[in-house]
Amino acid sequence: MLRAWKIFKKTVIFLFFFQFVYIIALRWIDPPITITQLVSFVSGDGLKRDYVSLEDISVNARLAVIASEDQIFPDHNGFDFKSIKKARAYNEKKPNRIRGASTISQQVAKNVFLWQGRSWFRKGLEVYFTFMIELIWNKKRILEVYLNVSEMGKGVFGIEAAAKQNFNKSAKKLTRMEAAMIAASLPNPKKYTVKPLSRYVSIRSRWVLRQMYSIGSDPDVVKLVAGY
Repeated sequence: MLRAWKIFKKTVIFLFFFQFVYIIALRWIDPPITITQLVSFVSGDGLKRDYVSLEDISVNARLAVIASEDQIFPDHNGFDFKSIKKARAYNEKKPNRIRGASTISQQVAKNVFLWQGRSWFRKGLEVYFTFMIELIWNKKRILEVYLNVSEMGKGVFGIEAAAKQNFNKSAKKLTRMEAAMIAASLPNPKKYTVKPLSRYVSIRSRWVLRQMYSIGSDPDVVKLVAGY
């Protein structure tokens, strides 16, 4: 029993230091693969991805995902507590229609380090990894990784692969409308498709466009998406 406990303790210590070093390494290098990408490949959905630097991603795409997914991304420390409170109240009233309140930082933590799911254990790990990337990375790196690892279609991961799949161009050349359409699909990219254009994306992309114009002059947003 004592030997088993020592082995367990050493394993826990090793895993802790391994994940810590991995988080630091990903501050500069791209994730070799994520659990979601691996599941997509094994399940037959395929795996299309092409990591690119933030400089090779259209300003329109950077702005679109912030406008669509997390408008206070430049200002929070990883968590939007106001939205979490609203989502909790909504979910209590309508338990069959779950509403999320994940920030871009939380989505990166989930997509890079964890698996899809809603268990409290996974959510606890998500909180930990969100805190760590906010501490060790910076907002530009978090946004860059988000735009590279997020699922943006069936078996399509990242803005570069999505741009090629849907518009036959690189992410650097995406227009405002094209970027808004991709961002509009993010809640469920397998269901809400850009090509063929789903009704949901058609409607929501117009809302995303309005939000892009609304937050586009915010100094913190400008500094983050324009790179200065």
